[in-house]
Amino acid sequence: MELDVKFMIETFFQALSGIPVTLSITAVALIISTPVAFFMAVSKIYNIKIIKQLVSAYVSFIRGTPVVLQILIIYSLLPSLFNSIAKGIGWNINVFDINPIIYAYIVFSINTCAGLSEIFRSALLTVNKGQLEAALSIGMSAVQAYVRIIIPQALVTAIPNICNLTINLIKGTSLAFMMTVKDITAIAKIAASYGYNYIEAYLDILFIYIILCSLIQLLFSMLEKRFGSYKTLAGTTAGTK
Repeated sequence: MELDVKFMIETFFQALSGIPVTLSITAVALIISTPVAFFMAVSKIYNIKIIKQLVSAYVSFIRGTPVVLQILIIYSLLPSLFNSIAKGIGWNINVFDINPIIYAYIVFSINTCAGLSEIFRSALLTVNKGQLEAALSIGMSAVQAYVRIIIPQALVTAIPNICNLTINLIKGTSLAFMMTVKDITAIAKIAASYGYNYIEAYLDILFIYIILCSLIQLLFSMLEKRFGSYKTLAGTTAGTK
């Protein structure tokens, strides 16, 4: 088997143009999911009735179904259903005119919410409840206590898991081509389809995702080191006492 090196190099640089799309899907999914996932995590920690059960059912459903199936439901099934309903009640709306990347934002936001809520919940539980009680006893509101004391500590614990989730999310966005979104995978596959150079195209996709995920991992390592510095300082101080 001989690789078409010239095609491989040209396609590599073409596929790089899909990185902004991949990163935008990742960023939008994380931005939309973060507040929702935090609320879901808090509702489970404080055992808020009905909401906790709904959140648990939602997380179980998302975790128990493949992303491909979620894409097929949201991108193929629901638009057809909504279109039929819109026509039935006389609305002049064609949901198929919606930009496919909107569907990608929705699918990956829904998927990310479930994973992120469990990360937040486990991270918040690592902070001693006594700290919240102490903050409330000195006159802080619950919101102030969370913003100034609880969340900064929980965030340090959550960073490695958020890193894993982000990397998995970036890799998962390669399925966005199923929604006709021109991301890294779609661009490489389209280029390969003209001459059946799929092996070269897949190698390009492999290299790009390895580079992209390595950079994200490096960024999170820097963040973890930066935000976790107080732990090292606290440990050093405790050791000198």
